[in-house]
Amino acid sequence: MDALSLVSRETPAIVFVNPSAGGGRQHTYLPRIKNLFAAHQFHSEFVFTPSLEELESRTGAAIAAGRRVLLAMGGDGTLQGLVNAAYGSDVVLGIVPTGGGNDFAAALGLPKNPLAAAQAILGGQPSTVDLLRARTADGRARLYVGGGGVGLDAQSARYAAYYRRVPGRLRYVVAALRALIEFAPLRVRADFPGNESPPFEEKVLLAAVLNTPTYGAGIRLAALAKIDDGLLNAILVKDLSALQVLALVPRLITKGDLPERHLRRVSAKRVRLTANRPSLFHGDGEILGPAPVEIEVISRAIRILAPGPR
Repeated sequence: MDALSLVSRETPAIVFVNPSAGGGRQHTYLPRIKNLFAAHQFHSEFVFTPSLEELESRTGAAIAAGRRVLLAMGGDGTLQGLVNAAYGSDVVLGIVPTGGGNDFAAALGLPKNPLAAAQAILGGQPSTVDLLRARTADGRARLYVGGGGVGLDAQSARYAAYYRRVPGRLRYVVAALRALIEFAPLRVRADFPGNESPPFEEKVLLAAVLNTPTYGAGIRLAALAKIDDGLLNAILVKDLSALQVLALVPRLITKGDLPERHLRRVSAKRVRLTANRPSLFHGDGEILGPAPVEIEVISRAIRILAPGPR
């Protein structure tokens, strides 16, 4: 069953639009995407949701009203809000990527250009994919779609909003460099409950837990990761001096990866991260709560439109 057969005039899709995603770039594409959907008789309503709270509230109301197809027009953080509100219901989700990172959309195989991605969704089919669930030390549990972590990346998440108009991967690199000014290395212990992998402890710049191959708009920390394999990928980026980080910036911007000698990886179904000082964990750029944090895979968690069967 393709996307067009899932909607009708009586039960149109709802597209939740994040007006601030990607520095407001959705305003450039919104009229053309509306025209594209109309031309293909993909019946849809566009709803602006300026906050995650409003997005999740409207998602719940849409599901209660019997809507079957719900799309997010934004980035991974916008999709995170949608999946948390829709998880457990019999709906099909989708993402029109207009955010700064869009790593989950890339893992789905969607084009970077939002209009091209919308076109791909029209011919797409629902695919069943995994999510990650983080339980933080304050007792909260939250699903996220792509990447999360403690350390430098969580601190840089606070600054990413200031650089919304900086394009793509460069935005995350710039935010990380800003956070590096006040960052002190973190010692992190990673335990893998129920897994054969032994625990390990490292002094790190960051400890990331990924569902997707990339992170921060295309930085390949887990190139072999898949969003439907029932596994998460724990990656520790070892402690580096400020000079070492600066020397790696050109590689991060152009190639989007780090030398293997700086990384330590484990694939598992569950990981617990404990830090040697108070630290916050983020998922998809949203601060979720304090460490210690336990992250687990929720296999086959949602159905989402992707360009062709997976």
